[in-house]
Amino acid sequence: MNAAAGLKRLGLALLAAFVAVAGLLMAAGYLISADTVRSQALREIHAATGLEPVLRGSTKVDLFPSGSISFEDVMLGDEGRPALVAERLTARLRFFPLLIGRVEIADVSLEQPTIRIDFDADGQTNWSGLIAALANGRKRGDARTTGFSEMRIDNGTVIVRDLTRKNEEKLTDFDFSLAWPSISKSFGATGHFVWHKQPVDATLTLADFPAALNGNRTGVRLRLAGAPLKAAFEGSISVKPTLRIEGTIAADSPSLRTALLWAGQRPLPGGGFGRFTLKAQTNVVGGTVGLSGVNVELDGNSAEGVLTFATDGRQTLQGTLAADKLDLTPYVSTVRLLTTNQRGWDNANIALDGLNGMDLDLRLSAGNVTVSNATLGRTAIAANLRGGHLVVTIGEAQAYGGVIKGSLALANFEDSVDVKSQLQFIDVDLESCLGQLFNLKRLEGRGNMSLAVEGRGDSVLAVTRTLHGEASLVGQNGALAGLNVEQLLRRLERRPLSGAGDFRSGRTPYEKISVGLKIEKGMASVEDVKVEGSAVRLGLVGSASIPQRELDLKGTATLVAVARPGATPFELPFIVQGSWDDPLMMPDPEALIRRSGAAAPLLNAVRDRSARDQVRSVIDRLTGGAQPAAEQQPAPAGKAD
Repeated sequence: MNAAAGLKRLGLALLAAFVAVAGLLMAAGYLISADTVRSQALREIHAATGLEPVLRGSTKVDLFPSGSISFEDVMLGDEGRPALVAERLTARLRFFPLLIGRVEIADVSLEQPTIRIDFDADGQTNWSGLIAALANGRKRGDARTTGFSEMRIDNGTVIVRDLTRKNEEKLTDFDFSLAWPSISKSFGATGHFVWHKQPVDATLTLADFPAALNGNRTGVRLRLAGAPLKAAFEGSISVKPTLRIEGTIAADSPSLRTALLWAGQRPLPGGGFGRFTLKAQTNVVGGTVGLSGVNVELDGNSAEGVLTFATDGRQTLQGTLAADKLDLTPYVSTVRLLTTNQRGWDNANIALDGLNGMDLDLRLSAGNVTVSNATLGRTAIAANLRGGHLVVTIGEAQAYGGVIKGSLALANFEDSVDVKSQLQFIDVDLESCLGQLFNLKRLEGRGNMSLAVEGRGDSVLAVTRTLHGEASLVGQNGALAGLNVEQLLRRLERRPLSGAGDFRSGRTPYEKISVGLKIEKGMASVEDVKVEGSAVRLGLVGSASIPQRELDLKGTATLVAVARPGATPFELPFIVQGSWDDPLMMPDPEALIRRSGAAAPLLNAVRDRSARDQVRSVIDRLTGGAQPAAEQQPAPAGKAD
């Protein structure tokens, strides 16, 4: 009974308290007018934000059962350039101050606001008043300012503009909760937004909010997570006397190319730029971002070094990276020099739009480099990109059993691409080098090559039509593959009119080969070609069409060893024509006929117009040439030729 009575008395006491509170709230509704609540709430908002609220809609005041006030169509800031415009601003009022007739805001919620953040030339924004008001209130310990410490933003839009550079970024579906508790120094913001059509979750924490408001150093943590990119930073930030950020940054993306495009940047042309991770110590001073102790992974390649990114003026990336192994195949996977059948130059347009996005000054070294089916040893290169002009300088690359040095320059113009190449190949394997670079697989041996050419066009084929410059080759101890010149000469020395046959097989060894070319408008003039071997010597002059990949050469082949003592070495003029992938070597028929004593008088007969047709068919038959259709008919039965 005593327990039951006690519970009854407790229930009556709670009911009485509830009735008393309800009575007080109802009395407050009569004691405090709606206009008073409205005016005091506006003063509270102005004191907290430093911005003058402008009401363009209706106001609703609720004091029971909980105190709140809502403003429709609210604007904060200058009417010409408002900092914030919201469809509705709702302020929840503190309970106990309201009982004694004082209006204090506990928290504010903004529905569908549009927040504008404008940066001017000196780094100030149209929100400087808010920051100053919060900072001054913290210094004074103003309860009215420090009490307002939480804000919710629902379905907002944030527009960030750089008035100097005339850049604008927009964040939509902006849902955030902001808190700077009066009992703590910290500030926290948690929520999500949509940027460039991709949702991003974000969290920001400031360890010392008053210090941050005054521009002093404070700890900061930032997390961003979206489908294109995830990033995290932990360190410190200060804005006096200039922006300075120090700490550790980490980022990863399933596709760096996608992330760059999402961020409004154009990646370099070509392929690659897939899986990406980055960890580094960060030092931001003004508009310069310095990354030290960089550990970066891209497309399976890992490298370490330092990077600097400057945003003042034109965006520029500088740095030095070192790697044990590099696979550059993804970046050249879209580069096609030849057509699918490997018989002609590619005619597709060269796309280098990504060269205009930013400037680049990058030095890269690696112990081993793979490019398509080529493997390079120790390599050091530098890439310099300025205003759409890319220069790749090869300090040294161990390749094809030798060393490559030189440079390759690409300049992007509206209607074409300018290409310049200055390369030196020192003691390289000629077969693998020429085969991989130019699809020429007929020259074996080792040697040196130099190439200094330039051209311009909208495709590889168009560039070859405008090429001019020069090239040279000096090789030793090799062979001409697919051609047995000695066998051909030996046969024709014995039987000049036995027919040339097909000698596009075997090899022609040499001890030394030298080639000198002058190139003008895609035509290579063969000024000096000498092939010297123990059995055969060759000399060539003529021309080669680079766009058509065809040869038109004349030369003389000489047997070094004579058939008998005192005899003159056998010499045979010849021509080389056709595709340089599979050229055709043909001896001079007139020289063969002259060497044959029995057939030599036929040459004079050929010069006689009346006998030319009849004699030519005989010459063609003797030399293995094609016969006229009439002579190819079978002879009548019982008769011989």
